[in-house]
Amino acid sequence: MIDHLRQLGKNIPTFLLALILAVAAWISAVTTQDPTEQRVYPRAINVEVIGQDPGLVLTSTTPSTVSITLRAPNSIWNRLLNEQIPVRAVLDLSGLDAGTYNSEIQVQVGLRPVEIVSCTPCLLTVTLENLSSRELPISLVERGDLAVGFQAESPDFTPKAVIVSGPESLVEQVSEARAVLDYNQADRDISRSIPISTYNADGEQITGVSLSPEAVTVNVKVTQRGGYRNVVVKVVPVGQVAGGYRVTNISVFPPTVTIYSSDPKLVDEIPGYVETKALDLNGAKDDLDLRLPLDLPPGVSVVGEQTVAVQVGIAAIEGSLTLTDKKVEVIGLSDAFEATISPETVDVILSGPLPVLDQLISSEVRVIVDLTGEPMGTYQRVPTVQVNQPDVRIESILPGSIEVIVRRKSP
Repeated sequence: MIDHLRQLGKNIPTFLLALILAVAAWISAVTTQDPTEQRVYPRAINVEVIGQDPGLVLTSTTPSTVSITLRAPNSIWNRLLNEQIPVRAVLDLSGLDAGTYNSEIQVQVGLRPVEIVSCTPCLLTVTLENLSSRELPISLVERGDLAVGFQAESPDFTPKAVIVSGPESLVEQVSEARAVLDYNQADRDISRSIPISTYNADGEQITGVSLSPEAVTVNVKVTQRGGYRNVVVKVVPVGQVAGGYRVTNISVFPPTVTIYSSDPKLVDEIPGYVETKALDLNGAKDDLDLRLPLDLPPGVSVVGEQTVAVQVGIAAIEGSLTLTDKKVEVIGLSDAFEATISPETVDVILSGPLPVLDQLISSEVRVIVDLTGEPMGTYQRVPTVQVNQPDVRIESILPGSIEVIVRRKSP
């Protein structure tokens, strides 16, 4: 028995050598069949920040992604590239207080065997600051001008204060919360949402903080000054174009103007429109593009440009017809209201086949203004022309819009 054990002991080195050689042969065979490769992982890996104290804010610049190099067998690479194998880049801030630290991004691969050769970037300088917040009153800054002849009441805005949150170093710099209201030639009531911005004591804008709310709602009542009034411009054409030609369109810009008088009564006595000086069409064969002065009563002037641009389209006739002084009809008005329109009549320029126009009677053409659902107030409306002839086209309406005043009926 002892001799047998001695003989076995003598063979142990041989057995160990054989085992080592077998393992080496197996490793060589496996490596040959599934060689190890070192590659750059082809997908960007998002950096995940974990463990951050909710009372702290990360103020240093942290990369959103990292690039990694791995060493792994070819079979592992195939799985990494073709399967949904998790690969993570984790920045762990657990247990860190306010301050600056050197922290390493930890790369985690959900598959073995994989060696992480490198990651770029890997070592970061991390700065954490205490999260701070404070409440500041909001200043409303008014800029720009209203349209000529208009005035504004004091703006009303809500809320009146904002909570500023963010890194303590930035929040401490904020000395003013400001919203800017730009009137920008407004000629009607203003109701808009305006973003809030923060500034330091030197007037420099501070970014990187959170605001609650982020905007204020501003309401401003805008009214017209006494002695000023917006009125429609009506072009007054006279004469006839050359034989065989027709007027296709007459347009004016601006379609409305602001007039002024030091005596408000003079302005109030003017209807809702002013006329231009006569537009001479006698013998015209081509389009006209000109400026005309306005025909204003003494003591009344126009604000701004003293003339208006008038464009006249003239074409060889198929046939055209001008119906002058067509009465404007009001439809859709509530029984509780009444309406005053100015001017009460308009000129309608029609075109179409000459035989149809020759037989067209005025009663077949209606000019209407639809006031369905309109409340009390003063409006500028574009009338609609209805013609009981499918071949007749409406080329132009003069004036292009009319003033409508809707008021409650007197009892």
